[in-house]
Amino acid sequence: MLEIVLATRNRDKIREIGKILSNVDIRFLSLEDFPECPVVVEDGETLEENAKQKATVVSQHTRKVCLAEDTGLEVEALGGAPGIHSARFAGNNVPYEDNNRKLLKLMEKVPLEKRRARFRCVVALAKPDGEIVTREGVCEGLIAFEMRGKSGFGYDPVFIVPEYGKTFAELGEDIKNRISHRARALMKIKEIINRL
Repeated sequence: MLEIVLATRNRDKIREIGKILSNVDIRFLSLEDFPECPVVVEDGETLEENAKQKATVVSQHTRKVCLAEDTGLEVEALGGAPGIHSARFAGNNVPYEDNNRKLLKLMEKVPLEKRRARFRCVVALAKPDGEIVTREGVCEGLIAFEMRGKSGFGYDPVFIVPEYGKTFAELGEDIKNRISHRARALMKIKEIINRL
């Protein structure tokens, strides 16, 4: 069975990626299985640069195929912020709620018609020989006026999917894992994984 290392220590991402790719014959490992793996500083200027950097470093270290992703929430009223800084929007190692509260505070006077946003996810798949491919997934939406729903993680409680009129956190993981930015990027990379 093919082993792929997920270049993350984020258990929410590990669980979600595993569920989205559950019908592929893969054994997933994560950085928790390689505690000596170096920490990759995400200092790229784009999601793609960060994903490729993580995938390459971890693949070289583990000598295994590695899948890495970087995700950003781009809010039009904030000029595309938080973007590549989404995970650290309110500071390093803060709870998801802090990022959401900061976002809602910045958006509190913005009317509904100007609350457009998109989630963008870039997935990179690297092999130890240096070969690397990337795929991108995008999900368009709106920023809610308050946190809604209990499911998911990150910005899920404030990201409304217009077709459903609900946040990712209200939709639940089954629907989210079919329509999200991460699901769209992973479905594209799945074709490449199936050829490995």
